[in-house]
Amino acid sequence: MAKAIGLVEYKTVSSGMTAADIMVKTSEVDIIQAETVCPGKFFVLVEGELSAVKASVEAAKTQLPEQLIDSFILGNPHDSIFGAIWGTTVIEQPKSLGILETYSVAAAIVAADNAAKTANIQLVEIRLARGMCGKSYILLTGEVSAVSASIEKAKAEAGKDGMFLDSSVIAGPDPKVWNKVL
Repeated sequence: MAKAIGLVEYKTVSSGMTAADIMVKTSEVDIIQAETVCPGKFFVLVEGELSAVKASVEAAKTQLPEQLIDSFILGNPHDSIFGAIWGTTVIEQPKSLGILETYSVAAAIVAADNAAKTANIQLVEIRLARGMCGKSYILLTGEVSAVSASIEKAKAEAGKDGMFLDSSVIAGPDPKVWNKVL
């Protein structure tokens, strides 16, 4: 059985907290993160064996469908996702910069996973709806061609459910930009 992560994102805090309880009571999963994000949304990120994560996410979605915004289940997520979410990624030599914005937390994480698995890039940050009216974004770096390919793959993934907002690739960001991003 593969290690997996799953997430549910709700419009309200009460439905999000209820979902967290449903998820851990449904199957053997651990809550990695559960918190309120702008504008009063709530998300729950869990980890565990793939079958357990699937069962917990599906239970929350089934029991609380009215307030659900988005969700995902990822088997074998790319390792760099966690450092990018928690802001612990160290970038030694930044190159080009890729930016992708989404309308949901779930879409940003799935897009970042796809980007990281597409080409040789480094995830810099995954900003999860804090201070952005519920939107999220990912930042990544690498050679221009790798960043472009990764952004295109992430854009296609986020666009499947209408959660893609905008993206760009900056081939040679000024050091003043990198000093603020990093």
